[in-house]
Amino acid sequence: MISKAFTARAHTNIALIKYWGKKDQQLIIPMNNSLSLTLDHFYTDTTVYFDSSLKHDVFYLNDEEQDASKISRFMDLVRAQAELKTFAHIESVNHVPTTAGLASSASAYAALALAASKAAGMQLARQDLSRLARRGSGSASRSVYGGFVEWKRGNDDLSSFAVPIEENTDWNICMIAVVIDKNRKKISSRVGMQRVVETSPFYPAWIKSSEHDLATIKKAIKERNLKKVGAIAEENAMKMHALNMSASPHFSYFEPATIEVLHLVELLRSEGICCYYTLDAGPNVKILCSAEDSEQILKRLAVKFDKKQLLVAHPGPGVELISKK
Repeated sequence: MISKAFTARAHTNIALIKYWGKKDQQLIIPMNNSLSLTLDHFYTDTTVYFDSSLKHDVFYLNDEEQDASKISRFMDLVRAQAELKTFAHIESVNHVPTTAGLASSASAYAALALAASKAAGMQLARQDLSRLARRGSGSASRSVYGGFVEWKRGNDDLSSFAVPIEENTDWNICMIAVVIDKNRKKISSRVGMQRVVETSPFYPAWIKSSEHDLATIKKAIKERNLKKVGAIAEENAMKMHALNMSASPHFSYFEPATIEVLHLVELLRSEGICCYYTLDAGPNVKILCSAEDSEQILKRLAVKFDKKQLLVAHPGPGVELISKK
């Protein structure tokens, strides 16, 4: 017996206030609240159906069969909630450079959470969908919603979920992603953040600082103050990466081209263009700017980078079903 197949689409998000460290590894409960912007350009489409003839979950990513062990652990959560024992067929197409610091896991697990829960016959409220997506990847909790989103850390499984801050934003802002390296990171986000939590002497100060950053950026978003939003996001990102260099053993996601982009953004800003950078766990740089300035910034980047490396995104929507059959 085969269930109906549901296909969901979820977009990535870029954290402006970072989450970097878990207080519960199994439940994926973060040490601090975070805030992100969901982007329209990068997304994942995932199709799920349950098939009683299967002896284990089957998972295809970009048309290639993958080891399904990690996906199966997530699907076990779905089966437990839905009181199912049937294995699933899962097909996912990633329109994001995977594992290179562009939050592909966020869109992947948000799409999987919706498609799998629907295929299992569940009708989850978005808060519960956010909680479920979190169990696959922390940042996926935020990709359930569009626009500006806050992930509330909570204290347990029930209280840790994301909420929309300004979902259908009319703010004409832009995010330029400079893709420096699409390859798999040498140090995964999970390993990196755990090393920081366990060894960085500055971690307690990071938590306190992030709480202040979150309060001030929410106010700046409400005021439509791009200069303040950008400055807070940039400083928050650099504080996160400074933690990595203070860990033992220390590590960095930066590459030489990463530093070049940071310097160029600082140069453009000195010339009067309002633009700021942020980076997640990877070498790729995201530049926050107004849509009006994006062409000028792209022209300057094109001097050193191929056009294929420069991707432009705007505020994007939350997770949604795109088909069922």
